[in-house]
Amino acid sequence: MALTLGPLLVDAGLDPAQALVIRHAFAQESEESGLTGLHADSTHAEIFDYTRKQSADTRRFPSVPPQFWVVFIREGGDQARLWSVVENRGEVSNDGIIRTFDISESEQMADLRSRLVIGWRSPRTWRMNASTASSYPVVGIADAEPIPFPGFDRLVLSHAQLQAVMRDHRYASWRTALSSVVGVYLITDTRDGRHYVGKADGIESIRQRWTAYATNGHGGNVELRTLDPSSFRFSLLRVFDPATPTREIDAAESHFKDALDSRRHGLNRN
Repeated sequence: MALTLGPLLVDAGLDPAQALVIRHAFAQESEESGLTGLHADSTHAEIFDYTRKQSADTRRFPSVPPQFWVVFIREGGDQARLWSVVENRGEVSNDGIIRTFDISESEQMADLRSRLVIGWRSPRTWRMNASTASSYPVVGIADAEPIPFPGFDRLVLSHAQLQAVMRDHRYASWRTALSSVVGVYLITDTRDGRHYVGKADGIESIRQRWTAYATNGHGGNVELRTLDPSSFRFSLLRVFDPATPTREIDAAESHFKDALDSRRHGLNRN
């Protein structure tokens, strides 16, 4: 049975009934449209800006568009390559010709950006409900280029990025690096700036500890169970060789709890 777009949307946590699928084409827009158009050399930023500006004519674009837009770029007459998934946070302006939306790139389907190609059955249709596009066939998924590990001291990940690191084969070198160390890490709740200082020691590597957070969001920590992990940011404070005595790691963890005041004004209970 041929693979279609629908299962990939569901696997990414997107409800096809609550998403929009868009296919941009390289074309010069008319002056009256108020749009700039796209060309083969358009940058990522230009495509992003083009996506956030839509016609005020509700026959061309939904009056109340859904939260998520799955954006493709036309490739040939009957195919489309995934550009990105964006989250629509609402309309910010409407001059009667152009509606501008506050959008941000989502990590959903990030591992398939520029790799996923689908067949596009309606060449004249440039946008549709995702439930309609769900039956469109997957033509191919290109091999992904490995993403180089940035180094322990440059590692800053959202929860969605952490999940990608733990499952996507592009991050294989990251998982190897995180498996090779133990140490002290930091979780910041970006909604209010509160910190949680934790550690991985003994036979548990940073990778093993962070896999738990990627899986359930709280890693078994009581302090984090009631919080939404989508606002968490993960980073490393200090890494150690796995042979390091536990007392040294305990001392480092205690130091950072004091330095960041994460017991009184953060998320650590002890």
